[in-house]
Amino acid sequence: MIGKELDLAFEDMNNLKLSAVLHDIGKIGIEDNILKKKAPLTADEFLVMKEHPRLGYEILGHIESLSEVVDGMRFHHERPDGKGYPFGLKGDEIPVIAMIISVADTFDAMISNRPYRKGLPPMIAWQEILDNRGTQFSEKVVDAFDRAFKKTKMYRPEKMEKIKKAG
Repeated sequence: MIGKELDLAFEDMNNLKLSAVLHDIGKIGIEDNILKKKAPLTADEFLVMKEHPRLGYEILGHIESLSEVVDGMRFHHERPDGKGYPFGLKGDEIPVIAMIISVADTFDAMISNRPYRKGLPPMIAWQEILDNRGTQFSEKVVDAFDRAFKKTKMYRPEKMEKIKKAG
């Protein structure tokens, strides 16, 4: 939906779809005791987990036909402010496909239940994405996400009013 909002070309949309499916393939190189842990990761475990984009690139980077796909996978944890990983890329150094995956993956992670926490309501996750526009996430990608989200059944502004009153 974000790619459509950005009016990506047909080939770019196909690359985005494949990159999105493969973006976490490097996790097959992460030990199960970290990957399946039922509690938040320790700092050392998080350092190991941060290797999954590099591992994914090692797995698929040599496949020439995937050259436009692997960068979405390799850079999906980079941030426009340079505080991402594994390379600390900034702004336009990050491919659009990776920036789209970053927003979509983060939103999905926030609304999904985990063994150690309940998923957030979609409206709270949406607001969190908006609040990190330009720092953690690309401004143009967040704007596209916002437009796409408002077209879904998850967009329920009345829920935010109830949450604000309760908070």
